[in-house]
This record gives sequence, C-alpha cells and structure tokens, in this order.
Amino acid sequence: MDKKYHNFFNGDDNKRGNSPKRNNNEPNKPDENFDWSKIIRMVFGWGAVIVAAVIIMQLFRSGAENYVEISYGEYEKLLNQPGKILSAKVTKKDINDYFFQAELNSETTVKVGNRDVTVKAISVYIPEPLIKEQEILWKEKQIAYTFEKDSTEWLNVIIGFLPWILIIAIWIIIMRRMQGQGGGTRGIFSFGKSKAKLITPSSKRVTFKDVAGADEAKLELEEIIEFLKEPSKFQKLGGKIPRGVLLLGPPGTGKTLLARAVAGEAGVPFFSISGADFVEMFVGVGASRVRDLFDQGKKHAPCIIFIDEIDAVGRHRGAGLGGGHDEREQTLNQLLVEMDGFEQNSGVIIIAATNRPDVLDPALLRPGRFDRQVVVDRPDVKGREGILKVHTRNIPLSEKVNLEILAKGTPGLAGAELANLVNEAALLAARKNKKKVEMSDFEEAKDKVMMGMERKSLIISEEEKKTTAYHEIGHVLVARMIPEADPVHKVTIIPRGRALGVTSYLPIDEKHTYSKEYLEAMITYALGGRAAEKLIFNHFTTGAGNDIEKATNIARKMVCEWGMSEKLGPLSYGAKQEEIFLGREIQKHRDYSEKTAIEIDEEVKSIIRKAENRAEQILKDNIELLHKLSKELLEREILDAEEIDSIIKGMELPPIKKSKDNLEEEIPDHVKKLMEQRNKKETPADNESN
Repeated sequence: MDKKYHNFFNGDDNKRGNSPKRNNNEPNKPDENFDWSKIIRMVFGWGAVIVAAVIIMQLFRSGAENYVEISYGEYEKLLNQPGKILSAKVTKKDINDYFFQAELNSETTVKVGNRDVTVKAISVYIPEPLIKEQEILWKEKQIAYTFEKDSTEWLNVIIGFLPWILIIAIWIIIMRRMQGQGGGTRGIFSFGKSKAKLITPSSKRVTFKDVAGADEAKLELEEIIEFLKEPSKFQKLGGKIPRGVLLLGPPGTGKTLLARAVAGEAGVPFFSISGADFVEMFVGVGASRVRDLFDQGKKHAPCIIFIDEIDAVGRHRGAGLGGGHDEREQTLNQLLVEMDGFEQNSGVIIIAATNRPDVLDPALLRPGRFDRQVVVDRPDVKGREGILKVHTRNIPLSEKVNLEILAKGTPGLAGAELANLVNEAALLAARKNKKKVEMSDFEEAKDKVMMGMERKSLIISEEEKKTTAYHEIGHVLVARMIPEADPVHKVTIIPRGRALGVTSYLPIDEKHTYSKEYLEAMITYALGGRAAEKLIFNHFTTGAGNDIEKATNIARKMVCEWGMSEKLGPLSYGAKQEEIFLGREIQKHRDYSEKTAIEIDEEVKSIIRKAENRAEQILKDNIELLHKLSKELLEREILDAEEIDSIIKGMELPPIKKSKDNLEEEIPDHVKKLMEQRNKKETPADNESN
C-alpha cells in the first residue's frame, strides 16, 4: 500500500515517460515558410495554357465559321439558279463523307430549320453515293470546285489510347496518396530521401536559459557550440571537433530539450530526425536515407544533425530471435560508415539521444563516432528547484509559494514530471477560480502526481476503512521508530490510484548507494502494515500484496546481487540473459546448484521473517500509539508529518476545519444514493441483532 520512490530495486521499471517531443511542423499550425509565389506561378501558368488553347481552337474554327450549314433541298434550289454558286471546295473526311462548301455571288436568304437566314457562303453534307452525280452537275453549271482531304486519324489514335492514359493517371494518383499517408509527399520515387527537418532561426527558439538541472550536459554542449562558432581557437592547439555526442539518461530528463537548446544557440544549420524515420517497408530505404541525410549535412557544413531515439536504428547487430534483421543492420552499417568511414565528414556533428544505451552496438559507441557520452540523470534538489523556476516563469505565484521546499519534497522526479506537476497545480488553481497559484495547489498536485488521483466515488465499508487505517499506521509507526528509515511525509486512507491507502516517505538526503541497515529498515516498515493487521484483527488481507512483493525483491537482491548475506557470502547468483533486440530480460541463467538454490530461498526467508518479527515487536511496544494514530487517521483521513509527530509527543491536534456538511457536499450525488440504499439494507439486520 505504501509507495516508495527508489529506483535501485525496480531497475528500468521505475523509469517514467519521455518528455514530450515537439514537432516544428504541427498539423494544426500554419506553415510560416509556405511558398505562396509557387502557387501563384502555377495558377498563372495553367491559366496561360488554357487561354492559348482557346485561341488556337478559335483560329482553326475561324475559316469554318463563315459557312452556314444548310439542308440538301436548299442546296438544290441554289444549284438550279444559274451563276448563283461561284466556286466550291469539297472536303473529304476519313469516313468517306463529303462536305460541299461554296461561295455565293451575293447574299441570299435560305431556310435553316424553321427560320430564314441571310448567307454569303454555304456548307452541305453530301453522301458518297451522290458525289459522282453532283460532280457532273457542277461541270454543267460551270462551277469551279476543288477536292481536299480533312484527316482525323490523330483523333482516332488519341481515342484509342485514352483508356490507357486514364489507367496510368489513376495509378499515379493512388501511389502518390499512398506515399502521402506514409509521411512523404515529395513524389513517388522519393522513398530514399531523408525526412530530416531543417530548423530555421525563424522558428521558436529554445535556449540554454530554458534548461535547468543538467549543468554538466550543458557545459559539454556549450563547448561544441563554441567550437562551431570559433574553430580557430581550438585548431591552433591541434584540437579536433568531436564527431558525435550521445545523450544518455532515463525518460523525461530533458535530452530532447537539450538538443532543441543547441539548435537555438548554435547559429548553424540544425537537422532533426527520429531513429524510426529511417525504417521503411522497402528494403534498402534506411541506408539510402542515411546517405541522403549526410549529403545534406555536407552541403550545409558546418552543421549539427540530431537523431532522437537512436536505439530504434542502432541496436546491437546479430541480435534478435533467429538472427539479425538485414534491413535494420544495413541502415546501421551505413550510419557507421557515414559517421567515421573512409571518407571524412568534416564539419558535421551528430547529437543522438537514447534511454537504452545498453542495447546499442559497440561500434556505434566507440571514440571517433560518439566521442562523448553525456549522462543526463534525474536532477538533484538544486536541479529540481531550477527546473521548477523555469516552468513557473509565466505562472502567477502566491508570495507564500516556496519552490525550495517543493523541490525537497519531490525526490526522484524528472524534469518532465516536474513540468507536469506545475501544470497540474495551475489547473487546480484555475478550477478553484484563484488569481494566483498557491502552495496548497502545489501540495495537492504533488500528491496527485506521486500517489495517484483521489477516488472519492469509491464506496468503502467502515470495516475496510478501519483495516486500511491500522495498516497504514503500521507502516508509519514502524518507520518512525527505526532510525535508519526515511521520514514519513504523509499518510492517507483516501483511495488513490489502485491503492485503498497510501503512505509516502521523503528521504532527508539524496541517496545513491544503500547500506544493509537501510535496506533491512525498508523491508521492516514495508511489512509493518501486515503486522498491524495481525496484531489488531488477527487476520490478513490482500492489501499487503504489494508490500510483500517489494520486500521479497529487496531481500532477494541483497542475497543474489549485492552480497549482503553472511551465510552465502559476497557472490553473485544467477546470470541475467537479456535479449538485446527485444530490449528486456527474458530469463535468468541458473549458474548454481540445487543445494545453493535451497540456501538462497532459506536466506531470503530468514531476512523477511526477521524483519516481520521486528515490525511486530515495535507495534506491540507502541500499541497505544497505534490505536491513537489510527483513530485520528479515521477521523481526518489524511495526516502529515507534523501531525504525526504531535500525536506521538502526546499533543492534541486542532479540530477539523471542514464541517460534516461540507464533506457531504463533496460526495457526488450518485454515490450518496448508493450509500442511502446500503444503509436501508443494513438497518433491519442491525435491529434484529440488537
């Protein structure tokens, strides 16, 4: 039930989420570098093509516009008038039809449809069987005529190819859309092009003033920036610019933020890309993108290339179930060659970030590729205070807010978690219609982040509530009576997260190594809740499951890894077998005998039993305090360190500020109805028992 923020026995499982990655081209934000001139040129270009096509069509049709098409009967009437038709042009089509186009000696009125039209030139359709008869008449009437051929073969060819043209056009559109959905919009054959984004000075800049809690990392990166700005200072002494810097550290510690600060400070071209951007469904695309990325870097040298989450592409070669993955290894091989191969990449610096350095290929980590490995760890007290100052710059704070106290009360939190804490406090203050964020808002936000969100709607019976109170006070009292244990910060029986009650501890100093006495104290107060249940109620509940698991993990590591067992000595038992491609420990190799395994189990059990007996004895010696503290916790639901110390010293606590009416107002309506229904059901049974 209690929650302890130590990372040494949980390993990577206690690592928190990454700091949020920022994309310079957000989908909902208009692109500042949008090329409107290109759009205007395209519109005017297509407009000019359309206008030219219309003009050409008009020119071709201009000769035919003077001829008015008439019926065959009207044509015969004109033909029978002597000298009416002066000259004619007979045009033959590809389909053996003829058009007779003639000039008249004067304007004449003819019937076209149902109306009379005055014409000077006529056009009439003559079928092929009549053309010979008409030719004899033209000679008799002494009409000068000529034959011409109007070919439409090109139109027939186009009509024949039109289905294929449509199929090809539809195929190109589909392929472009498919590629656009995959993140690329630069053409159907641009899969091998790098997706790196060039950070321009016009975008929102992040500087080293926005980074706190990582002073050593800032110092290393400032030196690289200085080298780019003033290389002669180092070159005259024979110094060479580092090829690469690898930022290592748990998630949320600010590795990506440091890279963004370098982009803001460097004043040189800065390319940003993720390790996953090299991976594609087509073989060889990853290596092609690496080549294209470094080609762009050479053109803009000196420059910086930042690869985020490099473990996506830089994992150990030859690993994985069933052998290595060829495409991934080709990409890594190309990256190794580009960073330090036969051809030198002068002026191109690589900055990479990862939280899994253990899975990276050794060839990638050697000097000459990543010359410097900068650890960006969780911040200490000063670092946390600096981070809180950075994130509260634009937040109106009350005068009573003390960031130093807040920093001391948040051990183990990374920069991203502290930023989340500040944001939660601001949201809580806004919800309460406050003009400034107060210390109480930060305390409430801290409890929410570190212990979980309150679940006020969860209905708990009085018996369960009483059991939970004694369980939590068991933790508190045992921890309070052991000198090596961490001080208790706060205890609550309000359900938070997945626990019915939570006890939080705050270490006085930042710890990096842990003594045997401290670990035994941790096991003892972890079992204090179970011991209190046994002592008061003479039964056990499932609430101690997490405590037992935590105590067993610590005890087994003490015996098998840290050599803290006098019986088994300073030996390591059980070699870890990790699958690097999967990135997790999948099993332990048992490198000891059956007899040793039995001894390990007995020693672990001995440590747990010893701690359990110690916890029970402490509670027996302080049984009155156990009852008194549990009673106060049941009434108040939350006790902090000062209130716990006051009760232990025999002092009376001030009355509860919140009235019963106010507490009832905080309970949701649907919960009140459920409580009323439960009380109605319990009332008859109580009367019968009485």
